[in-house]
Amino acid sequence: MEINKTENIPKERFHTFKVWGKMLPYIKPYRKWVAVIIAAMLMDACIAVLDTLIAGYVVDRFITPRTHQGIAVFALLYAGMTLMRTLGQIVLGTLALRLEMYIGRDMKRDLFVHLQTLSFSYYNQTPVGTIVARALNDPARIAESIPWMMVDGVYCGVYIVACLGAMLVINWRLGLLVLAVVPFITAFTVYFEKRILKVNRKVRKINAELTKNYNEGISGAKTSKTLVIEDKNLESFKEVSGRMRRTSIKAVMLDAIYIPVISFLTALAVSFVITGGGNMAMLGGISIGQLTIFVNFALRIADPVGALAYQATRFVSTQANIERVTELLELQPEITDTPEVIEKYGTSLEPKRENWEPLKGDITFEDVTFMYPDGHENVLEHFDLQVPAGSTVAIVGETGAGKSTLVNLACRFFEPTGGRILIDGRDYRERSMLWLHTSIGYVLQTPHLFSGSVKDNIRYGRLDATDEEIENAAKLVNAHEFIMGMEKGYDSDVGEGGGQLSTGEKQLISFARAVLADPRIFVLDEATASIDTKTEALIQEAISTLLEGRTSFLIAHRLSTIRKADMILVVRDGRIIQRGTHRELMEQGGYYADLYNKQFETESAETVFNG
Repeated sequence: MEINKTENIPKERFHTFKVWGKMLPYIKPYRKWVAVIIAAMLMDACIAVLDTLIAGYVVDRFITPRTHQGIAVFALLYAGMTLMRTLGQIVLGTLALRLEMYIGRDMKRDLFVHLQTLSFSYYNQTPVGTIVARALNDPARIAESIPWMMVDGVYCGVYIVACLGAMLVINWRLGLLVLAVVPFITAFTVYFEKRILKVNRKVRKINAELTKNYNEGISGAKTSKTLVIEDKNLESFKEVSGRMRRTSIKAVMLDAIYIPVISFLTALAVSFVITGGGNMAMLGGISIGQLTIFVNFALRIADPVGALAYQATRFVSTQANIERVTELLELQPEITDTPEVIEKYGTSLEPKRENWEPLKGDITFEDVTFMYPDGHENVLEHFDLQVPAGSTVAIVGETGAGKSTLVNLACRFFEPTGGRILIDGRDYRERSMLWLHTSIGYVLQTPHLFSGSVKDNIRYGRLDATDEEIENAAKLVNAHEFIMGMEKGYDSDVGEGGGQLSTGEKQLISFARAVLADPRIFVLDEATASIDTKTEALIQEAISTLLEGRTSFLIAHRLSTIRKADMILVVRDGRIIQRGTHRELMEQGGYYADLYNKQFETESAETVFNG
C-alpha cells in the first residue's frame, strides 16, 4: 500500500514548505554562491565558538597560574582566526548582495514576461497599482530577505547549537540550565508566527490598494480637477491610509512584543549561568576558565537568538510576499495555444516561423456566441459574418452594442464561448496566436506611446526596420512634417506615455507604427474619434492607401469616415440589424441613415460656426 508521506504534516506547515519550495528555481542557478555563503557562515560560527573556548582555556592555563609562557601562541592563533572571520565576512557579504540583486532581477523578469501572456480580461479586472505592487515591490522584498535569512539562519543556528553542545560537554548540569529556556523561546516563536503572517498578508493587500489610489490620483489628476472631486479622492485616500496605519501599527506592536520577550528569555539564561555557575566555581565544581566560557556563551548567545527571532518574523513576512508573487506567476491566461499547436508553430518566445503559412485575411464567424469571463449574459449570440480577404468592414453601433467585442474576437484577444472563427478557412485555434497577432495592425482610440524617441516608438511596429523605412511610414500617414518640426526630429523624446505630444500627434505616430508592421489585417478602433478635424483630414488622406489589399475593420464614431467601406455593419445587442454599403444603407433608411443625417447636420453646423 502506498503511504502518503505528507499526511502527518500539519496543513499550515506543509503549505509553508510548498510556498518556499517555489523559490528554489531562483536560488538554484546560484547554488555555488549559496555553497560559499554557507561555508563562510559555518566557518564564522565555528571560529566564534572556538575563540570563546580558547579564552576560557587561556584563563585556566595562563591567567589563574599567573604564567605567560606560551601565551603568545594563543594570541597569534586568536589573531589568525579573527583574520579568517573578517575575510569570510567580506566574501559572504559580497556574495549575499549579488545574490539579492540577481534573484530580484530574475523574479521581476519572469513576472514581466508572464504579464505579457495574460489575457485582456486580467487587465480589465485588475487595477494597475495592484499589478505594479506585485511585479516590483514584492520581488524586491523577497530578494532582500532570502540571502540575509540564509546568512543569519546558518550562522545563528550553528552558533546556538555549538554553544549548547559545548556547554553540555563541559558541564551538563549548567548546560541544562541554559537549555531549559529554549522550549519557551520555541513555543513563543510558534505562537507569534501565525499572527505575524496574518497581519503581514493584510498589510500587503492594503498596500496594493494604496498603490492603486496613488496611481489613479496621479494619472487622473486632470479629470479630478475638472470634476472638482479632489475632496472625495482625499477622503478615499484617508480611509485606505487609515486602514494601512492601523494594520501597520498592529504589525509593529507584534514585533515590538516579540523580540524584547525573546531577549528577556535569553537574559534569564544568563542569570541562571551566573547564579548556578558561580556557586559551582566556589565549590570547585568547575574552573574559573570554564565559568568564563559559560558566561561568555550565555552573553553572546543573546545576539544570535535575537537575530534568529527576527529572521523568524521576516520569514513569515516574506512568505506573504512569495504567496502574492507565485499567485500571479501561476495565473494562467484564459487564451492559450494547444500543445499540438505549440509543437508545430512554437511559442511566443521560441516561434517556429518556418512552419507559418502566409495569412491572406479571409475571416468567417460561424454561429459565434460570446460572454465575458466575469459576465452574466451573452454579448454576441449566434453571430455569423463573412469577411473576404482584402475587404474593408465598418462597424457602427451604440456603446455596448458589441463593436469592439466583435473585433477583439476576430483578433483572438478573446475566444468565442460558442461557435468558431475561421481565418483563411481554418479555425484560428488550430494556429498559434503569435502567427495571427504578428499580422494585425491595431490602432486604438487612445494611443499609447512608450518612453523614448519618436523613432523608437515607430520602430516598435517592426524592430528590424531601418531609419529610412521609419521615415517612409511616417510620410505615408502624414506624420513626417510635424515630426521634423520638433527640436530633434525623429530623435525627439515623446515623454512618459507620449506626454510631450498632442492626442492627434500621438495618433499619427501610432498609425506610422502600425503601417511599419505591414499587417494583413488592419483594425481602427474609433481611431479618429479623439482628434481634431485637421489631423483627421491628414489621416483620411492616408487611410485608403493603408487599407488597400488588407482586410480591415473600422469601428466608427464619425460616420463620414466610413463611406468608402466595402461593407457597413450596424450592430445592436450583439446582432447585426443592418448591413450593406453606405449607399445601400442610406437608401434603406432606418437606424444608419438617421444617425448619419444627424451627424452630417451637426458637423455642418460646426463648420459654419468655426468658419
